[in-house]
Amino acid sequence: MQEDFLHYIWQHQYFDKTNLYTEEGEPVTVLRPGNRNADAGPDFLGARLQIGEVEWNGAVEIHLSASDWPRHQHQTDPKYDQVVLHVVHIADHIVRRTNNTLVPTLALATRIAPELVQRYQALIAAPPSALPCAPFLAQIPTITRAMMVERALLERVEQKATSMETLHQQLGGDWEATTYHALAAAFGFQKNSEPLARLAKALPLNVMRRHRHDARQLEALVFGQAGFLHETAETESDSYLASLRNEYTFLAHKYTLAATALPVHAWNFLRLRPANFPTVRLAQLVALLHARPTLFDALLTAADVLTLEQFFAAPLSEYWREHYRPGRVGKVTSLGRSSAQLLIINVVVPLRVAYARYVGQPELTETAVALLNQLPAERNHLTEPYEALDFSHRSAADSQGLLALGRSYCEPRQCLRCAIGSHVLRQNRVVR
Repeated sequence: MQEDFLHYIWQHQYFDKTNLYTEEGEPVTVLRPGNRNADAGPDFLGARLQIGEVEWNGAVEIHLSASDWPRHQHQTDPKYDQVVLHVVHIADHIVRRTNNTLVPTLALATRIAPELVQRYQALIAAPPSALPCAPFLAQIPTITRAMMVERALLERVEQKATSMETLHQQLGGDWEATTYHALAAAFGFQKNSEPLARLAKALPLNVMRRHRHDARQLEALVFGQAGFLHETAETESDSYLASLRNEYTFLAHKYTLAATALPVHAWNFLRLRPANFPTVRLAQLVALLHARPTLFDALLTAADVLTLEQFFAAPLSEYWREHYRPGRVGKVTSLGRSSAQLLIINVVVPLRVAYARYVGQPELTETAVALLNQLPAERNHLTEPYEALDFSHRSAADSQGLLALGRSYCEPRQCLRCAIGSHVLRQNRVVR
């Protein structure tokens, strides 16, 4: 048994409360169990309890064993002087506050239904490769599943929006710069997100803005600062790259950029198809920056997914339509539809939600999340187990919710925080 299970039991009062007595022999009535404390100190704050003839308002501390109190040094910590009840599974120790007064202890070992413990143990004992609630899902109402997936989706969107807010603050409250940095990192599509985020820092937007109408200068800045313009045996006879190299040398000196340029080894090519090479993504990013004079306003006001997909499909320059790497010939296309859809999921939606918070217009959050319902569902090895168990999977809203459910609840075995896991624990019969 883990301590968080006792937290769950106390929070929901899932134990036998008839003839409830402390270990010291005083009757207990729980008037209010208190609220979970996410900070340092006792586990529940604001509890209201009748112990003996006295009504107490204070904190409740939870432990598997009463002896965990001295093991955690609570007897010397003034934060725990506000504890009015020590709730434990096994009472194996008398506990006291810093002033040596006794803390009443309530033991629950004989008051928790064995079936409840058995269901909990079945959840946490599931192998890492399995969904812990899989054996119970046939008994879970469809609406419970749907509501939990939606809750996980909203939590995922809010987390991404919080990251966007942090970026916005770091960039001095400039929404256009925030969009530029967020898009740059997202153009890395996981394997090259980190170096592309570094590149955006090494190429400030105010520099890029001055040359946005000249595609060749933009390419010189981006590919030079990314470390791809150094002459090699493959590129020594390439006149276009030579012109970019000369342009970059001038601009790097003008804006003092050379010190922050990335080394070419910062980029990942391994196990990527040429269409996903970082050089191709950089060319597509340059095309977008050149073709679209403003980023933030366009992404904020686009009415639907089709408009956004068209926004991201900026035409490549002549050289990069024919080269997938400096000096290497190969056909390259503009950003594909599926890649544009990933940018909508990972940049546009959280950007809109972050802005909705900033201006205090929650209705903008609803329209942002609604974009996910217009996108097709993502299908991969992370969503497959849920599809096999008949979870709804019709749009990107579903797949994003399932990804969040897996990463935030199923993988870390946070079943006690999940509505599905909670429903399993409340069932009347045990699945063996």
